[in-house]
Amino acid sequence: QVQLVESGGGLVQAGGSLRLSCVLSGRTFSSFAMGWFRQTPGKEREFVAAISWSGDSTYYADSVKGRFTISRDNAENTVYLQMNSLKPEDTAVYYCAATLGGSYYYTTGEYGYWGQGTQVTVSS
Repeated sequence: QVQLVESGGGLVQAGGSLRLSCVLSGRTFSSFAMGWFRQTPGKEREFVAAISWSGDSTYYADSVKGRFTISRDNAENTVYLQMNSLKPEDTAVYYCAATLGGSYYYTTGEYGYWGQGTQVTVSS
């Protein structure tokens, strides 16, 4: 019943910014902790950022700290990933994910629900 739909991906030059959005439907949004992951061909899906159900806690991969910001708007059932100072190595398919519990926000196994992904391409 839970569906996640990402949007906001696209092509941007290095140093530019993009804002990804993910809308959850089917369940009460505030029940979920939310995460963003990314994947490139031949690589396993890697953790990018996560936010607790309350929004009180956020988590970031070292590679994006200081550049990316995760936030959520429970009234709009939406989680965002603001990406600034983008680098070519940020190029990937970005996936939104949701979990009803647990504290293992860094691992794909924590999340029971996934979006379809949105492509982010950063050119040099």
